[in-house]
This record gives sequence, structure tokens and C-alpha cells, in this order.
Amino acid sequence: MARPYAVAIELKDADRAVLLEWVRRRKTAQALALRARIVLACAEPGATNTAVAAALGLSLMTVSKWRRRFAQYGLSGLDDAPRSGAPRAILDEQVEAVITTTLESVPDGATHWSTRLLATHLGLSQTAVSRIWRAFALAPHRTEGFKLSTDPHFVDKVRDIVGLYLHPPERALVLCVDEKPSIQAQSDTAPAIPMRPGQLERHTYDYIRHGTTDLFAALDVQAGTVIAEVHRRHRSVEFRHFLQTVERATPAELDLHLVLDNASTHKSPIIQRWLLRHPRVHLHFTPTSSSWINLVECWFSTLTARQLRRGRFRSTRALENAIRSYVAINNTNPKPFIWTKTADEILQSVAEFCIRTSDSHH
Repeated sequence: MARPYAVAIELKDADRAVLLEWVRRRKTAQALALRARIVLACAEPGATNTAVAAALGLSLMTVSKWRRRFAQYGLSGLDDAPRSGAPRAILDEQVEAVITTTLESVPDGATHWSTRLLATHLGLSQTAVSRIWRAFALAPHRTEGFKLSTDPHFVDKVRDIVGLYLHPPERALVLCVDEKPSIQAQSDTAPAIPMRPGQLERHTYDYIRHGTTDLFAALDVQAGTVIAEVHRRHRSVEFRHFLQTVERATPAELDLHLVLDNASTHKSPIIQRWLLRHPRVHLHFTPTSSSWINLVECWFSTLTARQLRRGRFRSTRALENAIRSYVAINNTNPKPFIWTKTADEILQSVAEFCIRTSDSHH
């Protein structure tokens, strides 16, 4: 059998840049990235098909194929060739009609298109509309909320708090503090039906209320441990009591940097007087409408998902005991939430979002 002929490869700077981008970009298809690596290796001086195949762990025929394809067609030759099969049943004009109709109009008597409504409107099948929506990541039935902070000191506060997360001060603890108010102790009006194969666990839609409790929590950013306390109310008096608990539970030789929101209970005169008597405690307030920057909110989310949402409690005492139990388990095997984005990345993302939402109204 004749050995595959090694076609000479001479890469232009522009083609080399594109190939390198395909190799390095995370979202590039694996097959395309492999073909780019083959071409780059074949472009090296004196590179033979045999040497490239051995270096990349590929067959000689694979290297030869993509080497010839690139030499003949350039970058476009690295794409998959059209496959045989039934011709397309949906034209580009129909795809465009689905997209533009979905994005630029709403049906009569409804707030958004459904696959059935749009299929009837355009004379397509429901399956075709569904496939086009999936291909272009369109989901008219779903919405998400957003809130932009109007805090005049937004930039300074973001830099301050993110700086604490990424570069905590020496001989200091960074604690994220917040309250989860009005956690409701409730029980079903009838016994739950347990889960079994083919059937989810079932609870009654109505429930009996047994009172509420308020959770105060301080998350140690680096350790992942939590100092928690439950109270029946969440006034400044209770918050001061919690600050005293935090102050006693932490090493006296360390400064405390507390990240917390702008609630009035955190800024009242009683708290200001307490802070004057405890100079090692420093408060860092988050920007308004920016609870996402307070890491204790992540811990509240896991607490809700694992303990509270499906929990049934016949008294506030039972609810508080369940919370204390979860805190104890968390502190036995803590898992810190790792903050990764820099302040510049966050501010750039916010700026791009503002530009995008502003342009959408023109």
C-alpha cells in the first residue's frame, strides 16, 4: 500500500491566528480543535505525516486527510463535509420568520408565543418551532428578574468588599453577616405521602402555621464556618446581641470586618454606640439592591434547599432546633464559598449590561 503523500503546508499569519484561537478557545468543538492541531503540527518545518501522527496519537490516514483538505480548501476544508440524507424540509426564510416573530411580536390575547400558537400562525409543525427555539436558545415562556443598584457609591463599595474577599487583611477575619427574617414553622394538614418508584413525595397544599423565627448568621469567608443565632424578632437590640455573640466567638487578637447590608437595624444609634466600645469591629456595607455580593446569601440558599423548604415543624422550637442542627453539621465539615471575579470584571459586566438594556429601548 502506498504511503499517503505529505502535501506541503505554508501557513499565512491570519490562518495561523485562527487555528491557534480554535485550539485555545474552550467552546471550540473538539473535532475542529483536533484538526487545527494537526494543521499547526504539519506546518512545522520538516514535519512528516508519520511524525505528526505519532506526536498526536492519531492514525496516519487521519493526519494525511486533514493535511490535504487544508492544503486544498484552506480553513473551510476543516469543516465537516455535507452528509447525504433527506433534503431540508424547513427553509431559511421560515427559520427567520420563527425568530423574528418570536422576538418582535406577541399573539392576540397572550403575553408570549407558545409552540402551538406560533406553529399555527406560521403554518409550521409544533416540533419544527420547538427545534428552532432550542437551536437559537429562545424560551418565550421564561423570564428572569434583574435589579440595578442606584447607590452613588456602588463602585467604591464593590471594590471594598471584593477586595476583602480576594485579599483579606492580615490578622483579621472577614465575616458576611445578614438576617433571614420570618422563617415560618409550618406543618401539613394531613400526613405526607412518601416517595416511591414512579411517584414523588406529596404534601397537602394547605398548611398550619406555628409561628416564625429570625435567623442571624455570620459566615467566615475563608473557613466556611457559621456563627448563628435565632431570635423571635429582628430589631437593633437583637442585632446588637448577635454582634456580642460574634465578638465573643472570635479570637480577641483579630480584627473583625463584617460585610452586611444597609438595613436600618445595622445603623441605629444603639449599634453605633456598641461599635465605639468595640474598635476591632469594622462594618462594610454592600451597595443598595446588591445582596448578591454578600456571600452569606449563598449559605442561606443551601440552608433553605436542604433544611427549610421541605421541612415540616410543629413549633418554632422544632424549627430553631433544626436550624441549630444544620449549623452544627455545616461547622463540622465546612465548605467555603470561593469568590473568583475581580472588582474590575464585575464593573465591566455591569457596564455592558447597562449598555445592552439601554440600547434595547431604541
